[in-house]
Amino acid sequence: MDMDAFYVSCELRDRPQDRGKPVIVGPSPKIERTRGVVLSASYEARRFGVHSAQPVGEADRRCPEAIWISPDHAKYARISDEVRVWLSARFDPVVAHSIDEFAFLLDVNTAEEARARAEEFQRGFREEQGLPSSIGIASHRILAKIASDRAKPGGIVLVPMDPESIQTFLGPLSVRAIPGVGPKTEERLRSLGIEHVEDLARHRRAELRAAVGEWAEELLALAAGHPRPDPVERDGPRSRSTDRTLPEDIDDPLEIEGIVRELSRSLASTLAQERLRYGRGGVGIKWADFTRVTRTRALPGRVEGPEPLEETAVRLVRELLAEERLGRRRKVRLLSVRVERLAPALHHPPSLDRFDAEVPPQSNSARRPFD
Repeated sequence: MDMDAFYVSCELRDRPQDRGKPVIVGPSPKIERTRGVVLSASYEARRFGVHSAQPVGEADRRCPEAIWISPDHAKYARISDEVRVWLSARFDPVVAHSIDEFAFLLDVNTAEEARARAEEFQRGFREEQGLPSSIGIASHRILAKIASDRAKPGGIVLVPMDPESIQTFLGPLSVRAIPGVGPKTEERLRSLGIEHVEDLARHRRAELRAAVGEWAEELLALAAGHPRPDPVERDGPRSRSTDRTLPEDIDDPLEIEGIVRELSRSLASTLAQERLRYGRGGVGIKWADFTRVTRTRALPGRVEGPEPLEETAVRLVRELLAEERLGRRRKVRLLSVRVERLAPALHHPPSLDRFDAEVPPQSNSARRPFD
């Protein structure tokens, strides 16, 4: 389940009079000049070309009639916690992928029953929580994640569990639809002539391994309609982190991001030496007044290499800095990058210009969502 336009939806729950209007959550450029970015935009605002992470000045030019709402991150975290409690009372297990995205096991026997349950759930969730959602249903969590992206906004996409149906669903999609494939990996695949998932199945294994390392086996299995299950995690969560105390306090966002990128690459190098994958990334800031703030985010599966950690850490530190610009505007004294949910690497340690991702955890003895 992926909650649609989550930050906007949280605000519209309290402001029903603004539903159906172009709404943007972010620091308003109409109040003061700011280098801030859009946190979230309603689908009405997106029709004007507004999107998340866009500079607010550009968003204002594209949609001058938009209603601007300042972010309330404490509210969003509270609502996300409430949603998780609501889900946990109905499903087991429930896995939080991010603040607005959750995976859970639907115990049904047929595709028809699965869709009916999803429709019932979606209606109940809207009525009781006041939030819209998109649902993906599949026999593997990675497929359900991709399906929920295709279901936006407010839809339900069900992927039948036979390999032929999985191939039909995945084949035409861009490789960017696969969780963990970022811009750099997409560029490597394009250099091999691979643009869509169906192109993977036709490509030579040796060339694919040379481009993306051990992840090639996962990609080939996915393209063939047989996503590979993940080993059961038995050792519990473990973590690694690295930090840097700055010689002097700083507040330049570009300088801060540069340090976070360096820390991410350094930590990824350490993990590669220890032959470890990670399933969650995070950042921490110690402000000039010695108070601390941290934020983490789950990844769709366990991955290796610097790219996914670097992208996640930079995105998180941008969020923290954006919140600070709305408040005390403190300088930064210390920065840290953290990984959690560690597991052994796949076969051979990858070089640092590659990374491997995997299908998220699913026990071999897990119940199948439907036959």
